Order: sequence, then C-alpha cells, then structure tokens
Amino acid sequence: MAPPPLLQLKDIALTFGGTPLLTSAELSVSTGERVSLIGRNGSGKSTLLKIAAGLVEPDRGTIFVQPGAVVRYLQQEPDFSGFDTTLAYVESGLKPNDDPYIARHLVEELGLTGEEDPAHLSGGESRRASLARALAPSPDILLLDEPTNHLDLTTIEWLERDLDSRRTAMVIISHDRRFLSTLSRQTVWLDRGTTRRIERGFEHFEEWRDMLLAEEEREQHKLDRKIVAEEHWMRYGVSGRRKRNMRRVGALQALRESRRTYRGAAGDATITAGAAAPSGVLVIEAKDISKRYGDRAIVSDFSIRIQRGDRIGIVGPNGTGKTTLINLLTGVSEPDSGTVRLGSTLAVATLNQHRDSLDPNVTVKDALTGGDGDTVMVNGQPKHVIGYMKDFLFSAEQARTPLGKLSGGERGRLMLAQALAKPSNLLVLDEPTNDLDMETLDVLEDMLGDYPGTVLLISHDRDFLDRLVSGVIVPEGDGRWTEYAGGYSDMLVQRGADLVREGKAIAPKAEKAPAANKPPVAKRKLAFKEKHALETLPKTIATLNKKAADLQAKLSDPQFYIRDRAGFEKVTTDLAETQRKIASAEEQWLELEILREELAS
Repeated sequence: MAPPPLLQLKDIALTFGGTPLLTSAELSVSTGERVSLIGRNGSGKSTLLKIAAGLVEPDRGTIFVQPGAVVRYLQQEPDFSGFDTTLAYVESGLKPNDDPYIARHLVEELGLTGEEDPAHLSGGESRRASLARALAPSPDILLLDEPTNHLDLTTIEWLERDLDSRRTAMVIISHDRRFLSTLSRQTVWLDRGTTRRIERGFEHFEEWRDMLLAEEEREQHKLDRKIVAEEHWMRYGVSGRRKRNMRRVGALQALRESRRTYRGAAGDATITAGAAAPSGVLVIEAKDISKRYGDRAIVSDFSIRIQRGDRIGIVGPNGTGKTTLINLLTGVSEPDSGTVRLGSTLAVATLNQHRDSLDPNVTVKDALTGGDGDTVMVNGQPKHVIGYMKDFLFSAEQARTPLGKLSGGERGRLMLAQALAKPSNLLVLDEPTNDLDMETLDVLEDMLGDYPGTVLLISHDRDFLDRLVSGVIVPEGDGRWTEYAGGYSDMLVQRGADLVREGKAIAPKAEKAPAANKPPVAKRKLAFKEKHALETLPKTIATLNKKAADLQAKLSDPQFYIRDRAGFEKVTTDLAETQRKIASAEEQWLELEILREELAS
C-alpha cells in the first residue's frame, strides 16, 4: 500500500492574462520520494511549485499539506530584505528548536562566511545562501526550483551528495540532466497545462515522453481520418431516421471541436550560428602566460595551442579566474607576461552569463534589431525579426514585451539569439545552458556539434561538457591550469580527484610531475561526432538491414517482374543502394570501434 502523500495538488487551474497556463495539473509527493518536475520554459513549472509552497493562489483545484509537515521552497529570486548578513538570513529559516550551529555549518559548507551583505551578493552567492536556508531545518518536503543555477561544479557535486543522503521528500526543477538522473526516482511531466507521471527517474523520461508524443500523434491522425469519414457521410450518405442522423451530426460537431481545441506539443528551437569564412588552422596559441591581481595569481605560466574545430571547456569553482583566462586567450585582456597569438581571419561571437545586463525596459524586438527597423542580420542576410524570434521559440505577440517581463529561460534564449546572429568562426560561450529547457539544450548541443568553427566554453553542466567538448581546462590552485583531453568525466579519471575550492585543495591520486616539468600532454580522446556516431550507427545499421530484408522479400515474389517490370527495377536499385549504405556504415562503425579501443588502451 502506497504511503499517504505529504503534499498533494489536484485539478489545479490558473490563467494569466486570458491565456490558460495550468488547466488540470496534479502533483503528489510522499515520504522519501524524489520527483523531477519536467517541462518546457514557460510551461508553468515554477508557478506550480509556488502554488505548492502557498505563494500563488490557483483559480481552481485543491491543495493538501499533511499537518505538521515542514515545507521549504527554494525560489529563483530570493528576498533578502531585512537581513544584515547571510547568516541571519539562513538562521531565519530554522525551526524554533533547531540548533543554530546547523545554519553556520551549512553556510561554511557552501563556501560562504556568513558575514556577507545580502544586498551585494553575486548570483552564485545568492543561490548558496538560499540553499543553506532551505536545507537548515531538515524539512519534510523540499521544493527546489533550479537549485544548480549559478553554482560551480564543486558546489553542485556537494549538493548532490547532501541531498542524496537525506530522507527528505523532494520536488526538483532543473535543466541539469546529471543532477536529475542522480537524484530523481519519480518524474512528472508538465505539458500544455496538464501533468503526467511515471514512477521512474529522469533517466527514463525522454524515452517515455517520445513514446507518449508518438501515441498522441497517431490518435490525432485517427481523429482526422474519422472527421473526413463523417464529413463524407454528411455529404453523400443515405439518409436514415432523423433521430439517428442528428446524433451523427452532433458527433461530428464534437469531433470538430476536439480537433479545434487540441494543443499540439511545442516545437523545438531552430538554433543556427552565423558562419564567417573559415579561420586559419591555428586559432589560439598561448605561451607561458601569467596574470595577477595584487598578490593573487590568477593564471601562472599557462600554455595551450587551440586549432580550428576544437571544442574546449573551461571548468572550476567560482572565483578561480575562468572568465579572466578566456579573456586572455581571446585577446580581450593582456597577460602580465607571456604571449598570446591569435590565428588569421578570426571572427568572434561572445555570449556572456550576465542576464542582468539586459535593459529591462527594452522590448524583445528592439533588443534583436538594435531598435532600428524590423530586420535582423543573420549570416549577412536580412531576416524579419518575427521569423527570427520564432526560431528561438518566441511568439509574435512577444515582440513588444519588455525584457524585464521575460522568464530566465526566455532571457537565455534572447542572448543566444543576439550572439549567434553575428557571423563567426570562434564562439566564446560563458554559461550558455543557464535556465534553458532540455529541448533547447538538445538543439544547442547539436548546433555546436555541427558548428564548423572553434568553441571556447565555460560551463558547470557536466552532461553538456561530456557530450560536446574535446578538451577540458581546470584550475589546480595558485594560478596553475591544466588541459585534459576528453569531456568532464574523462578529466576526473585522468586527474584522479574532484575539483575543490581554493583553500581546500587535495592532491590528485596520481603522482604530480615535478614542479620544473610541465604536465604530460594527455592522449587524444574521441571527438563529439565520433562518440555520437558510435552510439547511433548500430541503430542505423539495424534500420538499413530491415529495409534490405523488406526489399529482398518483394523481389522473392516470382510474379513481381511480370506484373510490374518498372517496379521490379526500382526495388532492385533501392536494394543495391541500401546494401551499399550498410557496408559503408559497418565499415565506419568498425573503424571507430578500433579507434576507441586503441585510445582506451
């Protein structure tokens, strides 16, 4: 027998500005359950969590919280007014009989001192203080809205371990696939105002969602066929008894109404990067560069050679100098010593992480056009701003929406649209995944995988790094940086230790090279496209084999040639082409598998 719910929302409906946001949403969480709440940007996930926390009143529906249950809600934009220090803010979340030491311990674990002025916190500091306040009372239910946003990898991995050790019931909204896969045990999908649930974690979500959407598409196709059949009967059918006929007329009207009110699934973004002429083979060469601020070394004697087509990720705790390093490599800042040589014909497009730099009073249209006209220059060609907005999932009605009214995900898509309109052969992206929904992340990942130029990327999204980059640069302390081949997981294996904050550094398990020697160059790893091909080619080969078998079955019919000579010749040609594709795919897979084994050894 299932345990009674600690929290239950039933038949929740809410309309904003005449547009239904939630129509029949439900959410239930029992003791120990870890629910991932999934949905597109703007689907109402945060609103549903606010309703669960009692901060928003729905138009319809019931909300039940078990008496005595302690609920804590981690909101995206906390209110620090009335608190002089971060510690005071965290302590305000404790239960009356809680030990104040818990608050101090969590503040320090999350990399704060407790004396910070809440009025002057960075995005990461604000999120860490909010997390400490939510976790301090050991609540029965945790409602977490994008808990990993603005956190560095060190803090994300600490948070994963802490949450995994708790028996607290959780509802988690996050774009971080690795975080959700590690923690979730149940999944709720909020789609077009309603919710569907599966008693499995996030790692099974995408397969389940695709199955549901495919079934929905089949049902809509059946509905369309039924409407056509009924309309044909209306025009040409033999009239029967009037009562029977009127019943069929009413049924047809109901079918038409069902088709009219159907809300199809939202489409995917169409993300493309403006392409400039190819750069030279050498993109960036840095030799022994160093940079200090006062007595602190940010970069010390770092060297790297980046070639066209490389995808380099830069990771590390906040405050280690990732942005400074990327500015040195791209020539934005000058090193104190050493040299940086940039390749020929570089065209750079940059995306920074500071969403708050957007003027909240500027409209979406003016932000994309620069306030001049109705067109955006994309790949050197004018494109109407409404069409370009739709590529990034904005509706035409949002053209005059002030940026201050956009959600975090919408602001992220807008900044991507601004950056990618510019022709480039070098993309410099600082936290591009913040606030983006998973569907948009998939499209962005595919675009970057196919991008013909070079990518420099700062990110705390481990799954995104593993899928995309060919090399990772990490800080080792005292301004030292090391490049490792492969993605984030490859780096951890080679390094032999997790990343840690300055002041808590631990030596890697592997022996360090002598200080006078530079670390050995890491072996080449499979590139993103090679990994992707290894994963997808077996399915492609299986599909081609099935097609070949079907074609062969047609040719096995002894009457086929006599009955349809042209059709027989076409099937013969198709079979030969299919067999050629099978041979090519099998050869490609074999080459990649051999390469993978060689690199692994």
